[in-house]
Amino acid sequence: MALTYGQISAITRQKFIPKLRDNIYQANPLLMRMQKAKTSLDGGTSIMVPLEYASLTASGWFSGADTLDTADNEMITAAEYSWKQHYANISISRRDELINSGDSQILDFVKAKVKSAEKSLSDNLSTGLYNAGTDAKAFAGLRSILSTSNTVGGISQTTNTWWASNVDSTTTTLSMSALQTSFNLASIANDTPSVAMVTRTVYNNYYALLQPQQRFTDAETAKGGFQNLMFNGIPMIVDAHQAASHCMFLNEKYLHLFVHKDEDFRFEDFVKPVTQNVKVGKVFFMGALGSSNNRMHALLSGLTA
Repeated sequence: MALTYGQISAITRQKFIPKLRDNIYQANPLLMRMQKAKTSLDGGTSIMVPLEYASLTASGWFSGADTLDTADNEMITAAEYSWKQHYANISISRRDELINSGDSQILDFVKAKVKSAEKSLSDNLSTGLYNAGTDAKAFAGLRSILSTSNTVGGISQTTNTWWASNVDSTTTTLSMSALQTSFNLASIANDTPSVAMVTRTVYNNYYALLQPQQRFTDAETAKGGFQNLMFNGIPMIVDAHQAASHCMFLNEKYLHLFVHKDEDFRFEDFVKPVTQNVKVGKVFFMGALGSSNNRMHALLSGLTA
């Protein structure tokens, strides 16, 4: 007896969706790195990220019976990030069903359709990581966060300069000096950027700056299949979704991938629409990208050579 669509849905959920989830997180270098420390949440109308933006003023040296300052000063606020939703269809027309008749054939066909959904989801989520705010339904991406004039997490970077990132839009020629200056701007003592995300052009220009004996790579990144070179002990990684002329220094300690625990590429069973001779399943995702200290990131946005 042929497999029912309930059985095909169950097999898809058990066999294909876990691989889809893993493959999506492994398909993009930044997504791969962030997935390791992603935060699973169980709800909430939005995601609140506490921010410490000032130092305690009631502290200091004293002697004996000196009067101690007990005044309170505001040190902590919160950034608020909205949930973002994404989906992909897995549709099977009656025609495709007939052409691929037989249990093994239909399962192979479903597997191929899941693979197509995987590619779409991976590409869209990876693009969302770098969203400049032009798509309000997508993540508040890195091109929005790494700015001096945007409203990020409900907080204006113009009004609150402590919430601005370090942006250099005037340097056009890549040099070791320009990279070092940008890296230093995002560093405090030993709290420094942990990765640099670049275009292939920027990567190739950096490659040309190095002597052969300086071209070291990060083994873990290379193991994931992504090209990289080391700079100041951190990997500089090519990302096809990075904006042209951009080099981003990111401190991943302050970048957060939030995912709803019940919508982390959840599969919804195949159903048949009334108006079409197809059966449609869907994969759903809900999450957000957030930053808790924009000061610890830096951007070179005008590198043309």
